[in-house]
Amino acid sequence: MTDDALLLFDERASWETAQATLDEQELGDGLPLVIPTRRRLEAMLAGINDPDRSRGQMPPLFGDLTPAAVAYNCVLAGARAGDLPVVLTAAVACLEADFNLLGILTTTGTTAVAMLVHGPMARALGINAGTNCLGPGVRANASIGRALALVLRNVGGARPQVGDMATMGQPGKYTFCFAENDEAIFPPLPQRRGLGADAVSVLGVSGTAEILPAGDGDTPEAILQSVAMAMAAAAAVAARKPTRGEQVLLLPPELARFLVQHGWDLARVQRHLFDAHAVAAAPEAIHVIVTGGPGVKMTHLPLWAGGTRVVTRPIGTA
Repeated sequence: MTDDALLLFDERASWETAQATLDEQELGDGLPLVIPTRRRLEAMLAGINDPDRSRGQMPPLFGDLTPAAVAYNCVLAGARAGDLPVVLTAAVACLEADFNLLGILTTTGTTAVAMLVHGPMARALGINAGTNCLGPGVRANASIGRALALVLRNVGGARPQVGDMATMGQPGKYTFCFAENDEAIFPPLPQRRGLGADAVSVLGVSGTAEILPAGDGDTPEAILQSVAMAMAAAAAVAARKPTRGEQVLLLPPELARFLVQHGWDLARVQRHLFDAHAVAAAPEAIHVIVTGGPGVKMTHLPLWAGGTRVVTRPIGTA
């Protein structure tokens, strides 16, 4: 998709007319869109070289993934100009074979693509890693996640009954973006993967599940007992043949500090969960991400049972 092929409006276009036209072209997600004008598109693309160069073909309909096309969807989503490198990096990460984007987007299951942003850039862009990090209220989380979802729809062709065959879907298909806590209570995910601090991960997530520590939650074992059970249960009910690939646990800082204070580092947490139910292919395939605000409620993000891996890429490498 070249710049000339993008539907742009005159600065004087009425909001009502623009919304109706964008709706007719099936470029939206059902929510109001920011009117795409040449001025807004050029501002989004500022500093991007060769905006029409293809970064690959995006399934399910294999549209041409270019910075211009991603920038256009960033405008529609209400993202800020500085958000483009994160969204573009995430979109390119989705094309990696291990992520299995074709399967994720065409399954009849509920899977959505989630973005996890790491490092100082997440702070600079204002992406929430604190209270209600998976919920509403922060523009960066909402618009960046929405931009990627619109890319999947408008470039990849994942529209209901065309490329997206979900029986029910889930709200995460509108937007699903959050950041990793930067206190380094546990080593951040990019560091574990030998990457720099500023990075983005994409996850094919079937939903979210709240987990509370067992009993009084006054020991590391009590905290992790419910986690192991939830991971095993999710694997058992999500597929005819339960997979043992990767697992993702969102751990609030309060519990992460408790574990560290009791002598449990990341490796020990991973080993304990693995030994409990062999819920992943290996201990290091259990990704414990510190994020969220005060409290002891954890979140399990079950990955699509059809087969997907968490992909992490340095921001700006797309």
